[in-house]
Amino acid sequence: MTEQSIVSQDMTLKRLFQDFYRVPDYQREYVWGESDAKGEGGDQVNQFLADIHAEFEAATQHFAPEYFIGTIVVCAGDDQVFELIDGQQRTTTSYLTLCAVRDALQEIGGALPDDLASQIAASSTDWQGVTTHRFRLDVQYDDAGGVLAEYANGNAAQTVRDGSRSIRNLGGAYDTIREFLSTTFEGDRASILRFYGYLTNKVKVIRIETPTIAKALKIFETINDRGVGLDAMDLLKNLLFMNAKGQEFAELKSVWKSLTDEIYAVGEKPLRFLRYYLLATFDLDSKIREDGIYDWFQNNAGLTGHTTAPVAFAKRLREAAKAYAHFSKGQNAAGTAEPGIENTRLLGGQSIKQHFVLLLAARHLPAALFARLATEIEKTMFVWLISGTPAKDYERSIVDAARKLRAVGPDNFDAFVAETFAKERADLARSFDRAMKGLRSYAVRQFRLRYLIAKITQHIDLQAYGSSESRDRLADYTAGGNDIEHILADSADADAVEEFGDRGQDQEVIQSLGNLLLIEKSINRSISNRPYSEKIKSYGQSKFLLTRCQADTDAQMVGVADKITKAVQALDHWPSWSAADVESRQSFLTRLACQVWDVPAVPEPKAN
Repeated sequence: MTEQSIVSQDMTLKRLFQDFYRVPDYQREYVWGESDAKGEGGDQVNQFLADIHAEFEAATQHFAPEYFIGTIVVCAGDDQVFELIDGQQRTTTSYLTLCAVRDALQEIGGALPDDLASQIAASSTDWQGVTTHRFRLDVQYDDAGGVLAEYANGNAAQTVRDGSRSIRNLGGAYDTIREFLSTTFEGDRASILRFYGYLTNKVKVIRIETPTIAKALKIFETINDRGVGLDAMDLLKNLLFMNAKGQEFAELKSVWKSLTDEIYAVGEKPLRFLRYYLLATFDLDSKIREDGIYDWFQNNAGLTGHTTAPVAFAKRLREAAKAYAHFSKGQNAAGTAEPGIENTRLLGGQSIKQHFVLLLAARHLPAALFARLATEIEKTMFVWLISGTPAKDYERSIVDAARKLRAVGPDNFDAFVAETFAKERADLARSFDRAMKGLRSYAVRQFRLRYLIAKITQHIDLQAYGSSESRDRLADYTAGGNDIEHILADSADADAVEEFGDRGQDQEVIQSLGNLLLIEKSINRSISNRPYSEKIKSYGQSKFLLTRCQADTDAQMVGVADKITKAVQALDHWPSWSAADVESRQSFLTRLACQVWDVPAVPEPKAN
């Protein structure tokens, strides 16, 4: 190969594995067999084998169709080993398949094909006459190289399956291949040998060899343009290495690995993090999608600095990833508990994380202001969700707020809160009031309903008793030891229905928010489906003040002007229980909700 030439060769796997390859430690890890963000990807190895087997079965005695599995990009090293820049997933899977075929044949017994062993490992002699024994494929990213060598050595049964992502995925791929061989060929030696012959002689790749790693990376980028085959996170990593100096590779590799480890450790999606980081940091439209991220980077190098200082950019991204990982655990950027973030997780579940854009944009704020921001986000997110605001609309509001937040400091924080969060809740006050008064349990996800009732219950306890370690944690209220009690039970006994009166079996009444309260599981079991007149005796045993005051507030009075008495005096109570009482209590809870989530109360219509 001349100095600047690029050589493309069409070759079989037999020819491919006459050379030696290494996957550099800065490359993407082995991920086949691992589900991606869309739930896809767990079947790539099975699909790889099934596609080859389908072509194999179409072969006749005199003809076998060729099967093309893709392109690989390599750069020749000084030690007669090719750096594998692109195509490592299919190359590694092909190599593991050779190892698995060898192991399957050895278990059956008999001699192995002469060329199989040399396709897995061989010796090479350099120009100085030094002979080195090598495996045909060596992966150099952390922890996995020795593991792949164990499969190559025939020690699969003793090879560890737990550890890094690559270790788990390599083990999963090998086990998948062995299972495929076992179930497809049922231990028939001749069939496995025919499959091996087809695999090595008729399965083909195109190998593109470049004179430098920089050129190889550029071809990698071209082949995978717009996320075909790889996602924007992989392409961004490649882009950084394209622009890094050789002496920066080790540091960049370390920074990138710690960045992705932060995200994977909390089960997060790297592309979602990357999109949220961009929205939090730059003036982007909220419509940017994950498949447009890489193009944005290519067009905005002047903003990010990723081409002129790739290591510095990666470090900034890592710092954001650490904060993002903390947010996923209900913590602030420094890694300490943050009630507003934890509560928003209880409210939104695992899927709603658009508010992380704001949290990322607020990393510069002092801790006290960040805590206030987290609380404002929690309140506003609840209003959005209960009022039925479409996700695209509240995401747009979040991105707009993040854009403003980047310029906010202690001096203008109050003004920022007033013109964003407070205004947003005020604008939705009527929708919120209408939604709360019409709320039914079947129309709300159960974890969100539990959050709602727990939050109101906690609010009353804090008003009466003040702060404490247990009362400050909403999770103590939403915990499994507490139940959402239907005051008129869903399957109330005959006495309870008769006592309730009209609509005693109407699900619209039974599932109304006004018919629900929070109570300890132990108490709830004892009262079961009994009439209200009997249940209220047990309500008084609850530790939750709102529940104790359901039927009687006088018994909870302590003094005249103490905090508990003031809190109790502000509560309504219902000595009896009917459909009208359910409606009355729902209006009462709506008024309380306006206090809890800081929403302007909507005046009740005046009676004629």
